[in-house]
Amino acid sequence: MDVKMERKDKSVVEFEIKLEPEKFEEGLKRSFQKNMKKFSVPGFRKGRAPRNIVERHYGEEVLYEDAINIVCTEAYQQAVKENGISPVDYPSLDIKDIGEDKSLVFTASVVVEPDVELGEYKGIEIEKPKIDITDEEVEKELKAAAEKSARLMSVDDRGIQNGDLAQIDFEGFVDGEPFEGGKADDYILEIGSKSFIGGFEEQLIGTRPGDDVDVNVTFPEDYASEELAGKDALFKVIINDVKIKELPIIDDEFAKDVSEFDTLEEYKADIKGKLAEEAKKKEKRMLEDKLVEKIVAGAKVEIPEIMIENQINSMFGRYSTALKAQGVDMEGYLSSSGMSTDAFKERLREDAQRDIKTGLVLDKIMKNEDLKATQEDIDNRIKEESERSGMEIEDFKKHFANADIEYIRVEIENKKIINFLVENAKIS
Repeated sequence: MDVKMERKDKSVVEFEIKLEPEKFEEGLKRSFQKNMKKFSVPGFRKGRAPRNIVERHYGEEVLYEDAINIVCTEAYQQAVKENGISPVDYPSLDIKDIGEDKSLVFTASVVVEPDVELGEYKGIEIEKPKIDITDEEVEKELKAAAEKSARLMSVDDRGIQNGDLAQIDFEGFVDGEPFEGGKADDYILEIGSKSFIGGFEEQLIGTRPGDDVDVNVTFPEDYASEELAGKDALFKVIINDVKIKELPIIDDEFAKDVSEFDTLEEYKADIKGKLAEEAKKKEKRMLEDKLVEKIVAGAKVEIPEIMIENQINSMFGRYSTALKAQGVDMEGYLSSSGMSTDAFKERLREDAQRDIKTGLVLDKIMKNEDLKATQEDIDNRIKEESERSGMEIEDFKKHFANADIEYIRVEIENKKIINFLVENAKIS
């Protein structure tokens, strides 16, 4: 195989590949084996005619298409591997010549990862973020713990007030007809939470257990369900019960009930310590993000459009999956948002370009500084994961797919790169 490689521009590489007659002949044999059952030749049972008879009956070229696909694809993949390029799209193949001796010449053009011109990435000056833990944050955590320990007490000597929990049956009607998702029994609704359609909760204020209430509302124009958006609705509501939260007094007894500590001061100190630990982790992430952002901004790279389109489509797919997990259809979401698919994808473009550039820059630094994950790194991580799961390492490995190994490799390399950049930064 004779291969010539030429860079057509910054992100397109063209191979000219010449294959020996023996290689194309091998492709013809494999093409015949693949297709032999399709051929009907007089005097032979279908699929049983020898190759020379099939070629005489249909013409020799009958096997060319699959033969060309087989040998050109394999030759292209070998050329890519031997020349160490990283394609980001499928190649465009063009057959230039098939000789009488069955030698084959073709070209393969493909978009590849662009070259990255790094700026400075060592000795970067960066200020360490500082997050202070305030008494207000500690109090907020205390109140959250008290909310979790609150007792619910029924009240029947007054009407519903803001903050009460109303236990209700309801059924909604539009144009006199019930609609899907508009009915529930013994639903707990916190009055004032604004979790229902605007105006619904306010119309329950003052009502008592046992009351039947007609609640009139209008669905917002941008409501998720297109059938209900902008429509007037009547909800028939029955008040079954009204409860209030009885919060515990936040004192030493409360601390004993909800924690391992005997006094409130000890419990507050523990809360502050845990908040400080979380703050340190957040400070570390913020520092790393700022450092990477600064290094990426100083690099130059021209990103091929196909890479951006592929990244946008990948991001769009993740959005669709996330919405589906919440029971929301992407098409319905776009419709309620007044956006077309193209408009939504265009909004993703800037993030897609940033993510691609960041990945390319970090990958170039990894190669420059020889920070690739070794097999030992991967084996050690698998061992850690197996110990964490309580499984024997060989049993644990059986559950691993190639995608899991790749995920571990990328995770290790990302950590190595970030650690290297932080260690070589000037942090004040």
